[in-house]
Amino acid sequence: MISQIKDEKLFLTLLAPRVTEKSTRLELHRQYVFRVKNDADKLEIKKAVEKLFNVLVDSVRVCYVQGKVKRFGQITGKRKGWKKAYVMLKEGHTIKFAGA
Repeated sequence: MISQIKDEKLFLTLLAPRVTEKSTRLELHRQYVFRVKNDADKLEIKKAVEKLFNVLVDSVRVCYVQGKVKRFGQITGKRKGWKKAYVMLKEGHTIKFAGA
């Protein structure tokens, strides 16, 4: 029962892959970029990627993207910040997404 709860938390850790020009170039070097939950740490991200994609993770780097300040006329607001993770896989492992 407890392991099932931990598995569900791992599946909710990764929100979406980041598909940009930079992340596409990083895939040539076995690095993948994911948007993750704000409270996720490196160990949770590593376990989630290994369990979801059946690969071995070499390292994880995490950075927090600050929300931008936006204006609409005289009203100013701020978007929410979010967290992204750069995951490097061990030699010989790759992740195949649906479109690849």
